Formats: sequence, C-alpha cells, structure tokens
Amino acid sequence: MASSIYKTITSDKITSTKTLLNETVPVTGTLLSSSAYADLNIKNPTHGTFQSVYDYNYLSSSANHLMDLSCGYYRGTVNDSDGNTQNSKKVNVYGQMAQVLAGHTSDGTIRAFDTDGNLTAGTKMNSVYFLNFSRLLTKDEIKKGSFSMILGTDADYGAPFDTTITIADTGAATSHKVNSPAGEYGLLYDTTGDPGLTTPIGHLYYQAGVAVLTASVLDAAGTNLDSGGTLDAATMLTDSNITANADAIRHRVQNIAFSNVIELNSTIYFCDANHNEFNYSSNPTYLDGSEIIVKEGSRAKAPSAYITSVGLYSATNELLAVAKLSEPIKKDPTNSLTLRVRLDY
Repeated sequence: MASSIYKTITSDKITSTKTLLNETVPVTGTLLSSSAYADLNIKNPTHGTFQSVYDYNYLSSSANHLMDLSCGYYRGTVNDSDGNTQNSKKVNVYGQMAQVLAGHTSDGTIRAFDTDGNLTAGTKMNSVYFLNFSRLLTKDEIKKGSFSMILGTDADYGAPFDTTITIADTGAATSHKVNSPAGEYGLLYDTTGDPGLTTPIGHLYYQAGVAVLTASVLDAAGTNLDSGGTLDAATMLTDSNITANADAIRHRVQNIAFSNVIELNSTIYFCDANHNEFNYSSNPTYLDGSEIIVKEGSRAKAPSAYITSVGLYSATNELLAVAKLSEPIKKDPTNSLTLRVRLDY
C-alpha cells in the first residue's frame, strides 16, 4: 500500500462535541404493586438481601431487569438489635450502600445518610429503603429534577392508593449535592398538595441510579403495612425480613417516572484532499500492465479516482476506524474535497 494514501490530520482539523439525549421512563404499578403477573416477575434470591423486579416472568429470556429493592439500618442505632429478623443482613446492607453513596468520615467510619445532605450535625436517615434502578432504565444517569414517585399510604393494605403522596426531587436541577463519592444526588421531598420544599425524606443518586427513602415515609400508612397487619414502619423493618419489607413498599408504589440521560460524545475529523492529493487508487485493479486503467490508453489524460471510504490511523499507521461514504466521490486534479468524519462513543 503506497504511503501517499496517508495524511496527518492536524489539531485544527479536529473538534469534539457532547450531546445529551433524554427519554422518559415510566415504571407503572402494574409491574410493582399489582398481581398482573402473579408476582412471577418478582425474584427473591436465596440469600434474602434484596428483591429484584422484572417487566415479565423473570424466567423468560425476554424479561428485562428493572430494579432491586432492599432495606437496612445504621449499626448501633435504636433499630439495631440481635433479636431482630435478619438483623446483621440489614445492618450490612445499610453499611454497604452508605459507604458507596455517602462515603466515610475522616476517621474511616461509614457515614449515615444525612437528611439535608450537608454531612454536618443534624438529622440522619438511620433506617431506610433502597430502590436500585437498573442501567437499562437509567442509562448514563437520571435527569435532575425529573423524578417522581406516587406512593400509597392508606391504612388499608387492600386499597393502599385511596391515600397517596407524591415524592419528587423538586429543585434538584439547580440545587443538587456534589459531596457523594458516587456522584451527584438530589433531595427527595413529599410534594403532595403544596409543592413547596419541606423536610427531605430521601436522596436520589443520579449516576448510581439509586433512590434512598427514610423508612418513616411509610408511617403515614398507620396500620397494615403488609397483609399480616404490621403496625408501623419501624416494627415492619425490625420484625420482618428484607423480602417482606420489599413486598410492603413495592405493594404501595403506584407509579415511578423519570427521564434518563444518554451522553453521546463525538469527535469530528475534517479530512482534506487537496487538488494534487488522492488522485490515485491503492486498489490493485487500478493498474493494468503498469498502465492506469481510467486513462483509457491516453498518457495525456489526468488521473482520477473514486473515494469510497476514509480510514483513521494511529501514529504508527494502525487502522483504528473506517468511515464509509454513501456513494463514491470522483477525485481528480481539478477539484479538492473536505470529508467530515464523525466518531461517536
């Protein structure tokens, strides 16, 4: 292959762009709280530390994983007691999620989730529910200010949506937090009725795709958090296993909606072919007996070629990418071309 087919692309011929694409993601109560699939879309692993939700029977190869549900409480707080059901697992779940999402203090202690996100002395969310959304839904991240969840809080377990609250990351587009090792997060509020901001009831971690809700959000249900008639969220969290807790909060989710973000990065290369460049082809069929075929036997005729593709090479001439033209373009000494090649990633 002749070296004349290579040409260095200088930095002034390269530019980069970033495009953010959004799509709205609805997760309806049909998949969570109803018995549309007779709970065949709900998978409970034998280790019992979380529950997985699918959009169809999870045994089907076409089923898509939507989210995982779990719960836990901070070590050494009022709920931490050896007599509780799955106590060590609940403490460990909280600790694992907290060290990833909230990080550690200066002495290496795992931080508890701070209600207002300021990490200073103040109210902590020591007992929480975790909603971990799959990458399929969140893509690169959840769009700030787009999240909403309608949660049934009626005392009647059989009709939980007679009374509801709406939970949203109101104002997060301009006032989100950046002090988490897992990326940016917003505060979740009960925006039912008056949309004004009150005491936060949870966090939403945008890049991690995790919603953390204080367990007291279910205290409004009063009685019958589950079909067995458990009285309140605190009792439910300590006396029932993680699977039962996941069932309880899942049964009360009427709807979840948010927009995800897909970050599309592009590098654009402007490939110039001047009038005296690339007028020959490296294809062996371009010559016949050392004669250029397109000249048709006339030595005076100018050479020409048809450009069909552009290759991007490394500094050591290793082929990295190939761009194909929609149709061949004729190139001869009478014209010059600039081919715009975009590499998306």
